[in-house]
Amino acid sequence: MRATLFSLLVIMAAIHMNAADSKIIAPDATLQKLAGDFAFTEGPACDAKGNVLFTDQPNDRIMEWSTEGKLSTFRHPCGRSNGLSFDKEGNLWACADEKNELWRIAPTGKVTVVIKEYQGKLLNGPNDIWIHPAGGLYFTDPYYKRDYWKRGAKEMPECVYQLSADQKTLTRVIEDLKQPNGIIGTPDGHTLYVADIGASKTYRYAIQSDGSLKDKKLFCEMGSDGMTIDNQGNIYLTGHGVTVFDPIGKKIEHIEVAESWTANVCFGGPDRQTLFITASKGLYSLRMLVKGVDSQ
Repeated sequence: MRATLFSLLVIMAAIHMNAADSKIIAPDATLQKLAGDFAFTEGPACDAKGNVLFTDQPNDRIMEWSTEGKLSTFRHPCGRSNGLSFDKEGNLWACADEKNELWRIAPTGKVTVVIKEYQGKLLNGPNDIWIHPAGGLYFTDPYYKRDYWKRGAKEMPECVYQLSADQKTLTRVIEDLKQPNGIIGTPDGHTLYVADIGASKTYRYAIQSDGSLKDKKLFCEMGSDGMTIDNQGNIYLTGHGVTVFDPIGKKIEHIEVAESWTANVCFGGPDRQTLFITASKGLYSLRMLVKGVDSQ
């Protein structure tokens, strides 16, 4: 116990020192643990008011951390949701991998299963999602075998899909990654970043007017579970803490988190200037100099 406490104090001190010199972390900011005792936290997303929703995936629930600092259950059960994202109408999109589906949850709470297959075959399990500012969306579909699945063998390659703005056409847009996972786009809708966690690489793509992707380029030699972007174009990758890269792919920051795995990250709060981190059994926050951006 004493060693664990000492390690935690060392990490907190390092974060404090980094914050003093950082160009993106607020001066004197320290990592705050907001809540704990979850099974595994994932998929944070910020609504229009700044409230942050995230998933406690093994416990089949979506939680909400309000701008008043209160924790509540938003939805239970939730289809074993993983990645989340809000659209401009206030719908919450959820990668519900219990039955390998993509859900749209209306502000009223009504659930619509938008995607449940591709060309007659089961998806692997939608994982992370990004909503394009002009409508439509992109989601990753890696294969992580779940003990609660009641399905047969894997039917599809691990890919990235694009859903058209009218939600009628699903297209496979990336097929050559080992295990696509984290995904985020720029607020102008021109660039998409996709992490190949299986190959420990992240790529950048140019988004075309029809939603297709071109000009694949290696962004950095690191994969990621989840991703976000700030108003300076910096990209935040997760795994062991949070690692931040500038727009040209240079590492500029690393945020240590005292958990075995950091799954995902987003900006939230009324001013979008707080970084929220879902890491294993906890939800954390860190005050920043930079802000999050809304593609919606």
